[in-house]
Formats: sequence, C-alpha cells, structure tokens
Amino acid sequence: MLNYVWLAFLVVAVLVGGFTGKLPELTSGAFEGAVKAVMNVVLPLLGLWAIWLGMMRLAERAGLVQALAAVLRPLMRRLFPDVPRDHPAVGAMVMNMAANMLGLGNAATPLGLRAMRLLESLNPNPGVATNAMCTFLALNTASIQILPLTAIGILATTGARSATSIVITAFLATLCAATAGVLAAKFLEKLPRFRLESPSKPATPATPEPGALNGPAEAHEPVDLEKIALPPLTRIGWTGIALYLSAFAAMFLLLLFPAHLSGLLGQLHAGWSAPPPPPDFEGKSLGVRSLMAISLLAIPFMLSFFPLYATLRGVPVYEQFVEGAKEAWGTAQRTIPYLVAMLVAIGMLQKAGVIDLLTHWISPLLGAVGFPADLLPMVLMRPLSGSATNGLFVELVQRLHDPDGFVSRLAGTIYGSTETTFYVLTVYFGSVSIRRTRHAVITGLTADAVAVIASVLFCRLLFR
Repeated sequence: MLNYVWLAFLVVAVLVGGFTGKLPELTSGAFEGAVKAVMNVVLPLLGLWAIWLGMMRLAERAGLVQALAAVLRPLMRRLFPDVPRDHPAVGAMVMNMAANMLGLGNAATPLGLRAMRLLESLNPNPGVATNAMCTFLALNTASIQILPLTAIGILATTGARSATSIVITAFLATLCAATAGVLAAKFLEKLPRFRLESPSKPATPATPEPGALNGPAEAHEPVDLEKIALPPLTRIGWTGIALYLSAFAAMFLLLLFPAHLSGLLGQLHAGWSAPPPPPDFEGKSLGVRSLMAISLLAIPFMLSFFPLYATLRGVPVYEQFVEGAKEAWGTAQRTIPYLVAMLVAIGMLQKAGVIDLLTHWISPLLGAVGFPADLLPMVLMRPLSGSATNGLFVELVQRLHDPDGFVSRLAGTIYGSTETTFYVLTVYFGSVSIRRTRHAVITGLTADAVAVIASVLFCRLLFR
C-alpha cells in the first residue's frame, strides 16, 4: 500500500508543479526533505532514542515491564492474540501507549521502536507487517490523549484564556479514533486482499536474527524475567522505594497546593516556602492541574525510578543502560532510508502547491456541511508533516485574533487528537525494514478521519 501512496505523491507533485510553474520550488523541496530527514529528524532524535532504549533495558532487566504487562494482560491478549502473553513485546507496547497517553512524545517513540523490534522477532515473514504490528500502529496513530500538551501550549502562547478547555474534547475524539483504528485493523486483516500468507518456514519467536539491527556484537535478546535470577527486595529496599515514592507524592502536592503548603514548610524550617508553580498552572481547575502535574513529573520519575529499582534488584544499571542505548544507532541507520524517501515526497507535495490546490477544490463542499474552511489546510497537512501542521495551526490562531473562539478550539482539538500518520508509519516500519505495510495506511487514515469528525461533533456540543 505504501508503495502506491509514495508513487502517487511523487507523480502528483511533479504534474501539479509542472502545470503551475513551480518545478524549481519542487526540486528544492525534494532536496530539503532529504536533508531534513537526516539532520533535523534522525540525528536530533538519536540521543533521545538512546536514553529511552537504555531505560527500557533497565525496566526489563528489573522486571518492571513484565509486571506492568501482567496487569494489562487480559486487554493485551484481546488486542494482540498473536503475541505470546509473556513476551517482552507486550510490556514495551504498554509502556509506549502509557507515554503517548500522557503526551510524552519524546519517550513514546523510542519505546515504540523497541516494541516494533520485539514484534519483528515474532514475524514469520520478514519484510511484511504482521497483524500485531498493524494494530499497534493503529493505537499509535490514534493514541488516547489525556493531556494534548502541544496544542494547549500553542493556544496558551497565542493568548488563550482557557487553553486547557480542549482537554475533554481531545480525549473524547482520541477515544473514538482509537476505537475506530482498532476495529478497522481487526476488520481489514481478515479481508483476502490483506490476509497474511502462510510463511515459507515456521515462525521462530525467539531472538531477532543476529545483527538484524545493530551488527553481530550488538544484537540483544528479548528478556524473559523467569530466566533471570533476581534477588528479592529486602526490607531496606522496600523502605527506600516507599521513601522515594513519598518524595514524588510531596512534589505532586507542591505543584497543586503551593500556597497551602508554604505555611506548613515555614513551620518546619524558618524562611522555607514552597516553590512557585509553573506559569501554565495559573487559573486552571484542580483536575487539569493534576493532569499537568502528572505529565510534568512523569519523565523525571521514570529517569530516576527505573535505575533505582533496578539497582535494588541487583542489576548493574550503568552496564545495562549502555547496552540498551546501543540499539539507538542501529535503529537510526535502518530508519534513515525510509524517512528520506517519505520526506522527499512530502516536501515535493508541499512545494508544488498540492495542498493549496486541494484546499481550493474541497473548501466549498466542506463549507456546505458546516466544516470551517480555514481548518482544511491543517487537516490535509496533519498526516504528512507535524512541523508544517504546527505552523499552520499557529498562523490560523494568530490570523483569527480569537484563541478562545470556536474555530481555534476546534483546531486545537483536531491537532491534539490526530497524528502525522505517514511519518509514524515510516519511522516505525522503517526501523525493522518492513516493506509491505498491508492495511496499516488505511487504518491510520481511518483513525485520523474519525478523529476529525469526532472533534467537530464534540466541539459543537461543548463550545457552541
């Protein structure tokens, strides 16, 4: 499917650019896309991938991932029946989905790449996306958002008094999109066109082929906790964890009730007062502040708790972190060609004016059904480019001079409930050299379409 989509992008861009006199811009767009794929996407993300893949390794070795997967095993068994219930891919997918729900994109992507690598270790047909991969990608492109931080931040910086008003609409829209994405994936995988062929050789759900990602010296085996002798936590260990969790609970309360706690802290120590909350917390309801506080504390908590817990379980944390971080370079190497191919095509589409042309054609039709025509460029660009959509969103809100208006809130809801589908598919499938994506593209675009429709319905219900 992605083969035809990519070809269509190139051919349409050249034809439109040729007849509109934009061939020079189209050429520059192709070269800019190639440079952007390597210099602006992969290299800046390489360090983040190393951090989170290292942390994932620690969480696996300490048994945290397996424990989390065990809690959600009934749900994961229904969503991913082809994945063995104790396989580490289950835990990696759970961690990725949790990070996505909290809006922690810089943590979610490396965890998702780790999950894809583990799912590939179960793949009897290398190069062909499995049912589990397609369902997992559907949940990524239509991830339920508890707090759409980027959209809230854009509205806040453009002067919105109630930037967090889109929290409930984005949550409801992503809930609908995630449901539609999973149902579409389950339905399409059964159609003859997308049905998996019988493998030429039986599946070997053990380790990935040595060197498949990082070279023979750096191939890592999925962790089976039952095969690792971990010493139980001692009473001192449990006490240390309890104290550490109590410290983060205190930080949480400090973010929510700084004024109330200042007096208490002053009684304990003269001149000691609670630190001021972040500016974004001002004027927000308790529920919204709670979500924002959780999101603010989540990454520092994971970066410190995983190594602490692993140390208490007898894991050599520095060595294991480095081993996990090594996977980042191999992942980046395998992702670059796929990302270059997609961003070159998207750059050509943008420079050729294809999005502007589609906007001009479709606007009258959407206006007739009550969809604001101002939002169409952003909606069309969203599956292709996150940075371009970001720019369109900011420009729209600034042009309307009404960041608290219906159109601005609808734009924020759509932005927070949709995903850069082609970018996600390219990065995740490219990291494990999947060439035949089967129904993943249709599933992702279906989820995006449902998210847009649900955003309109919920925003009309709550903001009109």
